[in-house]
Amino acid sequence: MPGQVIHASTRRLVLQGADGVAFVADSRTSETDHNGESFIDLKNNLRENGLSLRQMPLVIQFNKRDLDDIRPEAEIAELASRGREPVYLAIATRGTCVVETLIGLMHLTWSSLDAEHDLAKKFGFDAQRFLAEIAQKLGESREVPELLAACVGGALKVLRPEAVT
Repeated sequence: MPGQVIHASTRRLVLQGADGVAFVADSRTSETDHNGESFIDLKNNLRENGLSLRQMPLVIQFNKRDLDDIRPEAEIAELASRGREPVYLAIATRGTCVVETLIGLMHLTWSSLDAEHDLAKKFGFDAQRFLAEIAQKLGESREVPELLAACVGGALKVLRPEAVT
């Protein structure tokens, strides 16, 4: 969603039914404060919708890695190592690390929903195969564990061991 102030009510509305969130930050150092404000806005909007950031499957993507004056990868990796959220480095205009971010979010979201509702057992759903099919349809030839491993830090918590092999 756009980060401009005029879109605040739209962001709150969209988050009402969210099962997972991809927070896309701008990699430029000049946007560090804005990224922080946007993250606080996300947290507040979730709370206003009766949701908790701690409970929400969340991935963070640092986009625009191809521009000048970006935060160094080592700095982002250090920040990511202190958090629970998987962090991806992307160049969306080139498709770099976009599929990885999506698969990471889908993995976390599925794991959360499955833990809450026992969907795999009830419906015989194979999350690994589903994620592999999505990745393949998006033109990705790598296996799901390799896509998940593209994060530079944070944790891709597997709530059920069979969710990713």
